[in-house]
Amino acid sequence: MLKQQQSQKMMQKLSPQQIQLMKLLQVPTDMLEQRVQQELEGNPALEIDEHQNEEEEKEDPLEEEYLIGNEESEKKEEEEELNDPDFEDYLEEYLGDDVASYKLEVNNYSPDQEEKTIPAAVESSFQEQLERQLGMRELTESEELIARQIMGSLDDDGYLRREPIALADDLLFAENVRFGEAEILRVLEEVIHQFEPAGIGARDLRECLLLQLDRKLQSEEVQQYYDAKEMKSLKLAHRIIKDYFEPFSKKHYKKLIRQLNIFREDLKEATDEILKLNPKPGSVYASSSKIKKYVVPDFIIENKNGELDLRLNSRNAPELRINREYKNMLEAYSASKKDKKQREAIMFVKQKIDAARWFIDAIRQRQDTMFRTMYTIMNYQEDFFLTGDEKRLRPMILKDIAEITGLDISTISRVANSKYVQTEFGTKRLKSFFSESLQTQSGEEVSTLEVKKILTEIIEAENKRKPLSDEKLKTALQDKGYNIARRTVAKYREQLNIPVARLRKEI
Repeated sequence: MLKQQQSQKMMQKLSPQQIQLMKLLQVPTDMLEQRVQQELEGNPALEIDEHQNEEEEKEDPLEEEYLIGNEESEKKEEEEELNDPDFEDYLEEYLGDDVASYKLEVNNYSPDQEEKTIPAAVESSFQEQLERQLGMRELTESEELIARQIMGSLDDDGYLRREPIALADDLLFAENVRFGEAEILRVLEEVIHQFEPAGIGARDLRECLLLQLDRKLQSEEVQQYYDAKEMKSLKLAHRIIKDYFEPFSKKHYKKLIRQLNIFREDLKEATDEILKLNPKPGSVYASSSKIKKYVVPDFIIENKNGELDLRLNSRNAPELRINREYKNMLEAYSASKKDKKQREAIMFVKQKIDAARWFIDAIRQRQDTMFRTMYTIMNYQEDFFLTGDEKRLRPMILKDIAEITGLDISTISRVANSKYVQTEFGTKRLKSFFSESLQTQSGEEVSTLEVKKILTEIIEAENKRKPLSDEKLKTALQDKGYNIARRTVAKYREQLNIPVARLRKEI
């Protein structure tokens, strides 16, 4: 039996313009130029204004409309039917007497300030360096085939994580040639392990360090410049890694001193030699795809005699306007007698102009939203921006900023998530200013960032021969007035990438 039922539901749908704004808010400054370029390529009604002068800006009524954010033009949506011949109102409202334009770039730098680009060094990749060294070796066809298979199986750190049997299977499948494990191991040891830097092709950290120590001990340069005491330390380091790697990696120093029958100073000097080695030999070669990008700040805050000055960094945003030809085209179509094809052409042009206008307006709203959000954060964390002292950061969550700005929490999150602010104390990620609160013994609420800063200072000042356990760190924080549990100390320590006490121990 079928039943009919009626129900009411409240649903909120985002308009295409709102979706566009939300997406633009997530785009950091260094990616904005690329996003604008995509829009320019997809919409011929939008163009870069390269020759606009100040007089044109003042005379342009639509420019003024965009700048002041006329609410009526933002809310009004033209829904013309194909059979409607009257476009004069549209032309007058959206295009005015001159071409509409909106200056996207904020004048936050002087005209004589140069546009500087940072050159990236052109370096050979890891694989190219290996290929070059392989080309200098006299190998048989089979040896070269195996060597290339091994080289292609190395990870970015230079380690061989695959078993010889797996490499043999790969060669059989790809080249239809069968090799034994012994032959693959021989090429690995006699060819790959001889490559620079030492340690390439190691199967684990122990082997990587041993390969480097072997190379050092065999080096004529080392033998020439190392004195007897340094050579003794180098040989002891080799023995420790070869025969006592496990207790050494776990920092069981007392056990090592007893088993090796050496003094503490001997162990320290041998450890110093080990610390000179590179645990990731492959990282010596920088791949062009992994060159670190410089962070482009989205905001700039300056301290001008105790007053904080905030500016948007909009240097990557070009000046945009609606294409003159599209405006003239729409005027010509509206003045002529319209058949079906002309009406379709008019609607196409109108849609492109609307899309251009919406994009220009979305950029303006993006800048306005970003400025409002950062301005509120700056005032909320004024003590930090004036002093640079992280211990003066106040507890702050997304909801705090949302309530002050009147913006949605999701909007604040989009602004803070991938944006950076340049201060005189360094370039900081906006997300780093947000933290929960923790109550002190006096009842005062402090930021968890402050607690982490104090925790870091306590660990830095500890006796490295007897590092503090999490329980003792908890006691030290409580002595400073912070109510905190041991498990919370452990959580903060892990978030700070600080190892446990045993692994912080030094000789």
